[in-house]
Amino acid sequence: MAGIHRERPGADAMSGATGDPAVSIGDRVWMSPGWSNSYLVGTDDGRVVINTGMGFEGPLHVRSYAAVDESPTRAIVLTQGHYDHVGGVDTFRATGPDGGPDPDVVAQANFTVWRDDNERLEAFRSRNSAFAFIDAILAAVEHARSVGVDAVPQSRPEPTVLVEDRLELVVGGRTLELVATPGGETTDAMVAWLPDSRTLFSGNLTGPLFGHVPNLVTIRGDRYRDALTYIDSLDVIAELRPDRLVTGHFDPIDGADRILQEVADLQEAMRWVHDRTVDGMNAGADVWDLMSQVRVPDHLDVGEGYGQTRWNVRAIWEHYAGWFHHRSTTELYGVHPLATAPDLVAAAGADPLVAAARTHVDAGRPVEALQLTDVVLAVEPDHAGARGVALDATAALLESTGNFWESAWLRRSMTKLEDR
Repeated sequence: MAGIHRERPGADAMSGATGDPAVSIGDRVWMSPGWSNSYLVGTDDGRVVINTGMGFEGPLHVRSYAAVDESPTRAIVLTQGHYDHVGGVDTFRATGPDGGPDPDVVAQANFTVWRDDNERLEAFRSRNSAFAFIDAILAAVEHARSVGVDAVPQSRPEPTVLVEDRLELVVGGRTLELVATPGGETTDAMVAWLPDSRTLFSGNLTGPLFGHVPNLVTIRGDRYRDALTYIDSLDVIAELRPDRLVTGHFDPIDGADRILQEVADLQEAMRWVHDRTVDGMNAGADVWDLMSQVRVPDHLDVGEGYGQTRWNVRAIWEHYAGWFHHRSTTELYGVHPLATAPDLVAAAGADPLVAAARTHVDAGRPVEALQLTDVVLAVEPDHAGARGVALDATAALLESTGNFWESAWLRRSMTKLEDR
């Protein structure tokens, strides 16, 4: 059976909130699409908002919901601490039209650890993710300005209610069951279950793109996640058997059997990759061999549009064993891997190294070509031949991938080479 990922948009389709009226998805639930979707759950005593978008999106989500439900917000539920889930909290916490109290902000108990990490590493993480998101975010900010929303700072919320494992939240006669899922996209992830309609708001429990392998650690830089905890967290979906899965991005997925089969496939895929990686470690294989050899079994049709199996292999290895790969004594010291590039270029000559790199490209080995052009460009950054071969190698890699993060990095690399 073809995986659900084949009929859903990819990460390139993510875009900012528009401010248009929220879309009803049934049972007094509305969706306001954005960088990460925001959802409104209607009750007899006001609204429950699930996720609030980026800071500049907050007013747009408020505008979207005002068009369909003008009651006050009683609670804000955050399914994780990433910026695109929490940024609009301050906008939603403005006093409701009935003069009532500010809404509660409900988050998983690890939220403050994640928030503090974001603040501690804000410059680092912003810089490392800009290559993938900056153009689209700037376009979304410009749209917000064009419809009358001025710059709004990113919220740094302080939760008023923390969920350790499970919590029953009752608002206006409506019950939401909140369940911690520490193996989600972040260690402070949780899901929200509407038992009366058998609807599960899963956030990014399975990653931003449902039906794809997870990113156990993103290339922009996050804490490692544990593969086994991810597998265990998906058991929540199997336990609840939702008829509808409302994810962090794009439209809901309907059909209990379909949802459960997809989740079972994701678990089996991750279990296989985990076990093969551990087997390889015990057998003495190195991480590079395992990254090239371990694959999801062919009978499992899961996507790799956001995470990738080879990255997960390395994440599993380093989660267990740390940074030292027992490859070279040089790993132990603070000397850059290209420190001897001038010696190599002096000994071999830039042009022969570039010629060897070209041979690798022509033979379908673009990564090996880049290893050589990296050496030359570290010494002669304006070497036209090296830049040309590096461009061709990078273009070959770009042509062969459909992964969002890899594609964004390769496009950024090509731009830098062209700009030289």
